[in-house]
Formats: sequence, C-alpha cells, structure tokens
Amino acid sequence: MNENLDLQKECPISTSSPCDWKFLYLSTGQYKDLSIYQCRTCGLQSQFPRQIQNTLYDENYYKGKAEYSYHDERQTERYHRYVWKARIENIFKHKSLPIHFLDVGSSFGGFLQQAKDMGCTVQGVEISSYAATYSQDRGIPTFCGTLIDAKFPDHSFDVITMVEVIEHLEQPNLHFAELSRIVKPGGLLLLQTANFEGWQAIREGSSYHYYMPGHVYYYSESNLKKILTQHGFTHFISYFGVDFSLFAKLKKSRGNFKKISDYFQWIRISWYHLKSKWKKNGRPLTSSFVLYAWKKK
Repeated sequence: MNENLDLQKECPISTSSPCDWKFLYLSTGQYKDLSIYQCRTCGLQSQFPRQIQNTLYDENYYKGKAEYSYHDERQTERYHRYVWKARIENIFKHKSLPIHFLDVGSSFGGFLQQAKDMGCTVQGVEISSYAATYSQDRGIPTFCGTLIDAKFPDHSFDVITMVEVIEHLEQPNLHFAELSRIVKPGGLLLLQTANFEGWQAIREGSSYHYYMPGHVYYYSESNLKKILTQHGFTHFISYFGVDFSLFAKLKKSRGNFKKISDYFQWIRISWYHLKSKWKKNGRPLTSSFVLYAWKKK
C-alpha cells in the first residue's frame, strides 16, 4: 500500500476489514492531477495525497479570492434565504418545534439565522475563525473548530445538518460516531453531498467537478446508508437533486444575475432539476443528492 494511504487504514463501512485502495485515475477537471483512489472493499473513493485541510480554509477561501474558494453568500444572502427557508420548511414536515438545530460547517451563519427566525434554537460549528467570528457577531452561537473538538453532550440536537461538508472530513468513522452520539433518539441528520452512484459522476469520470483539493472522501447513496445504519440510524429518505422546490432554486439564482439575459440560465437550472428526478437502470441521472437519516428511538 502506498504510504499516503495510511491516512485511512480502516474501512468506514466495515470495521473488521481494512480498506483495499486501488488507484483509479488523475482528475482532469478544473483541478487537475489529483490522485483518486477507490476502495475495493466498500467502493468509497478518496484523494491521496492531499493537502492538510486546515491550511485551505483561510480568509481568502471564504471571501472567494483563493484559487480553491468558497462562494461568499453574504453579498447575496437575501437570495440564499429562499432555499434555506424552503429546506427548513421541508425539515418541519418531519420534525416539529421545539428544535435544537446544529449546522456543521456553518460558515457565516446565514442558514442558522434563517432557522432561528423560524423558531429553532441554533448552534454552529465552523473550522474558520474568520467565518466563525462573523457568525458569533451576528448572534449565532458558533464553536470554532471541528465537530470532534466541540464535545457536545450526548443527545444534544433534534436536527443536525451538514451541507456539502461530509466530503471535506478526515477520519469519517470518528465523525459518524460523533454525529450518532450527539443527535437525540429519533433525531434527524441531513447530509448533502455528491452521489457517486449517479450517472453524472459515472459518465464524467475523472473530469467530474467534485474532485477538488478540499474534498477528502467521495460517497454514494448506498455506502452512506450502510455507514449510518452501523451507527444507529434506521430510516432514510433520499432526495435526488435537492430537498426543496425548483421555484426556490430559481429565486436564489437571481442573486448572481447581472443582466436580463442571465434569466436564460433558468432553462439550464430547470432542466438539471428535472433530470435529477429521473433514473436509468436504477441510478439517478444526476449526482446531486440529499439524504435524511433518522436515529433509532
């Protein structure tokens, strides 16, 4: 085994079997020459070698000024609120107030501000001191550090969300165990990430846009369900695409429009949203994916 693969010896699905990593390919998309491996045991993909994660998330990353960057939603927060509100309304279909709500990777706290405005008590976890300070200053309790470092009490939260976060995390077994420990029995875990069983990821292969410097592990619907089942989650709902309406998505997109002709982007957005609901040979056509998982009562 390549020495770089020692970063993850244990399979996050089978605790008794070590991962058997094989080289898959070098990425050929926006971020080229990332070495992608796949585990023969569980099908999980990972990037080796990779940058030390803490070094990626500086102020320039959150301002959208680094080569590998985050979209700074503060400039368009009122548009993001359309999808945040729609997502929380969907959560309310499954969980009633009062809700103690944790968002891991909470950034500047906009999503949690929306949850707070809708009656939830909220808590954030954010690795960046720059983003965490901004969130705290707006009145959102935010732990600066990792979820593991936060050491929340057992059974603290009714709802935990991780939106485009789980793929960034080293030591997946530790994080899944921690999520299971701190969510209440009957509580809801929401994970949004790419589904590498979707046709979009399969067809694009090495050029798939999800291969980025900050993405450590690449999941699928089936292996996420297997992992979570082993950690005490017993009921799942899969949303292919997203867990909110196309209308909310279209309203959010207006935050990036500069001219009238930009509205033609609604054709592309609508077509992708529609495709995400279709399957071929049992696999969704796209790879956008949200999983709702409930902890055993």
